[in-house]
Amino acid sequence: MYDAIQIVGASENNLKHIDLTIPKEQLVVFVGVSGSGKSSLAFDTIAVESSRQWQASYPLYLRNRMPHYERPAVEYIQNLTPSIVVDQKPLGTNTRSTVGTATDAAPLIRLLFSRVGEPSAGAATAYSFNHPLGMCPICTGLGVRLELNEESLFDQEKTIQEGGIQFSQFAAGWQSRLYLDNPFLDSNKKLKDFSDQEWSILREGTDQPLKIEFMSNNTGQSDRVDYEGVIPRFHRLYLNRDISKLKKSLQDEIASHVESRPCSACQGTGLNPNALASRINGYNIADYYDMQASELLAVLQNIHNPVGASIAGQIVNILEHMVEVGLGYLTLSRKTDTLSGGEVQRLKMIRHLGSNLSNITYIFDEPTAGLHPDDAKRIAALLVKLRDKHNLIIVVEHSRSMIELADEVIELGPKAGNRGGQLVFQGSVDSLKKADTQTARALREPVTPNSSPRSWTDEFRIDHATVNNLKGISVSIPKGVLTAVSGVAGSGKSSLIRKEFVSRYPEAIVIDQKAIGTSSRSTPATYTGIMDEIRKQFAKENGVGPEWFSSNSKGACPVCKGTGEIKPEVAFADAVSIVCEECRGGRFNPKALSYKYSGKNIQEVLALTIEQALTFFSEKKIITRLNSLQEVGLGYMTLGQSTSTFSGGENQRLKLASEIHKKGNIYVLDEPSTGLHHHDIQRLITLFDQLVNKGNTVIIVEHRLEMIALADWVIDLGPGGGHEGGQVVFSGTPADLMKCDESLTGQYLRALVEQSNG
Repeated sequence: MYDAIQIVGASENNLKHIDLTIPKEQLVVFVGVSGSGKSSLAFDTIAVESSRQWQASYPLYLRNRMPHYERPAVEYIQNLTPSIVVDQKPLGTNTRSTVGTATDAAPLIRLLFSRVGEPSAGAATAYSFNHPLGMCPICTGLGVRLELNEESLFDQEKTIQEGGIQFSQFAAGWQSRLYLDNPFLDSNKKLKDFSDQEWSILREGTDQPLKIEFMSNNTGQSDRVDYEGVIPRFHRLYLNRDISKLKKSLQDEIASHVESRPCSACQGTGLNPNALASRINGYNIADYYDMQASELLAVLQNIHNPVGASIAGQIVNILEHMVEVGLGYLTLSRKTDTLSGGEVQRLKMIRHLGSNLSNITYIFDEPTAGLHPDDAKRIAALLVKLRDKHNLIIVVEHSRSMIELADEVIELGPKAGNRGGQLVFQGSVDSLKKADTQTARALREPVTPNSSPRSWTDEFRIDHATVNNLKGISVSIPKGVLTAVSGVAGSGKSSLIRKEFVSRYPEAIVIDQKAIGTSSRSTPATYTGIMDEIRKQFAKENGVGPEWFSSNSKGACPVCKGTGEIKPEVAFADAVSIVCEECRGGRFNPKALSYKYSGKNIQEVLALTIEQALTFFSEKKIITRLNSLQEVGLGYMTLGQSTSTFSGGENQRLKLASEIHKKGNIYVLDEPSTGLHHHDIQRLITLFDQLVNKGNTVIIVEHRLEMIALADWVIDLGPGGGHEGGQVVFSGTPADLMKCDESLTGQYLRALVEQSNG
């Protein structure tokens, strides 16, 4: 049966030795609650094994320079095709990476200007801010300069003796003697009382060379050092040099006195004057980069020079794909590290839209995450187009609209973690609707707008908001209720809440989806502080020190030093991680594992899920924190799972767990429904209700219609994205939103309510 992928005995992570057959040239949607095993099957089994087998066909020299894949836990897979994973992981951390470089539009634009720009700056590299021929000599192509906030270095209410110089390196240690022992400065005089001359000496230095003599603590002898003012000394030692080798705390302190500002020499473009002087039909290359993709299309179509028109046509093709995936509002100069996960995934899609490859397996990780239903509809059409080129499209999704689109649905479950990992349904959408599974019940459940939204009287006011594309809008955000901020991609939601609101109300607690940390040692147990309590219990039970139950201390495996893996040096290759053979990835040494608590050793305890740990422990401190993790829907996670493996939604819920019992705060969450099944959405809404009932204000930037329907208040931005957005289209209750014909969100919510209520 070559027209289907056959999987036998898949047991990666929590998969329970499942067997299944996936038909090719179909759009197959994997569903199930968070932690049910969808990603383990799609990414960790199918994608990894496809890449591993494909890579095995290359010579060893090339394989050593490619990512290394271990064989997944599966008996065998037959009839695999090459796979391409289109996920939401960031496009690297390079500060020079932009939408233009990520889509390959930037090289073509440089080529275009090198051919038809007047006056010509030279070859294509002469238009690149990454090349010496094109970069601004002042900011070296970054477009920004680090500038010292001079006033932050001084507390005028203090004397030099009291720490009036607010930089540790100048306030203590031998460098402080430059200012304490300066004969022209009174170190016991408040800085605000300094004369102009004293201020000049302190800040800038003296007109004539001056030697400062002081007793060295190291040698016990007198030293003489040239005097230097605070400002030039800070520039020389800490601003105009590579500080990456300094200790982290000092790097952070330096950063607190420095601001990043657009380079005045190149106006933030990163390009030199020759590159900026070159124009095509009145526009220079920076103008091209700063236009929205949808606007640049019209400019390129007006190029009639035969050579230029040919190159412009290739750029037009890329920009049309950007518009097609709903990214027409982005500029090519936009830094990729400012994009959301959904925007990153759609950007990755662009390179595949024009592909003529067939018999490929494309695997998408929630392609509609972070998308308004109107944008999601576009993505759905593109996936169908890819399928119709004789490709297999596997989508891990929770969206109702995406499930409805499927040729075949595969549901894993029935629950999460060790209670999941089973194949609970496979078949058509119509068959799913009649089944008795979590997803089937969710599809049959009617969606109704909040029938009793909370009333409010107090408000947070935002007046004349103009950040990014906001058109001077004014809006009231209610206090003490749950407010959903909605609108199509690029409509201004994040600009209004994450920038304008947070800057005006800095006491707001932003709970985002950024990684908890890059350390593989960070776990739910360490992040919440449960680990400290667990170590104490183990130590008390066994009469030994708590350090025996730390993989960073005495309890660590001696071979891998408690990391659970070995990274051998391989010539010409990327870093390879191999599970430590000594501890088999467990991180602890035999002596540490010999100690037990309630019949389990430390490794076995860390392998417990949050749900299992709730019945294992009885200590109040541990139970309270475990309950918080359970309440935010992370009961399927193990205590010892590395947070580096968490999705954005899981990171956000882990952060939320530490906040749910607090009162009187303002919480801002960006797309909290990301990665959540409908079953988990209900739990999240209950959690938000609890927060609000305790006197908190909760503001969510959200696209999920089920979430918007249950809010107390909705602020809808638009009507479109980019220049077509930035206005308040609607402000009111979800029930009234459904009556607003000007709002796309209202239209889709009304349609969903009518459809689900049949």
